[in-house]
Amino acid sequence: MSRSKGFVTGLVIAGLLALGDITTPITSDGEHPPLAIGLVIAAIGLLTVAGIVLAWRGRRGGVTTIVVTRLLAAVTAVPAFIADGVPAPARIVAAVGIVITLLAVALVAPQLRRQPAVA
Repeated sequence: MSRSKGFVTGLVIAGLLALGDITTPITSDGEHPPLAIGLVIAAIGLLTVAGIVLAWRGRRGGVTTIVVTRLLAAVTAVPAFIADGVPAPARIVAAVGIVITLLAVALVAPQLRRQPAVA
């Protein structure tokens, strides 16, 4: 697996998002998001970090883990737009997080393509 600039950039973005996820239970007020959701988000962040380590070592499974966990993290942000009483700043953070997550996924996902066999 080659490490293009885009792939490395995607790994860095995913890593920064994962670090933000890991700190969610500590930085949250316990209400937005609720503590249970914050703990799930932190677990997703830890799985993303594991995927980054594996992807850096050339494992396709690591890239798959990054893509799946980042998309799950984006899905956990969707209730911010549906639930009543969510403050506007929390909705803005959720929207920005989703956009940046999609960017990270777009940058790392091309590594999942099969490489042509070398003759």
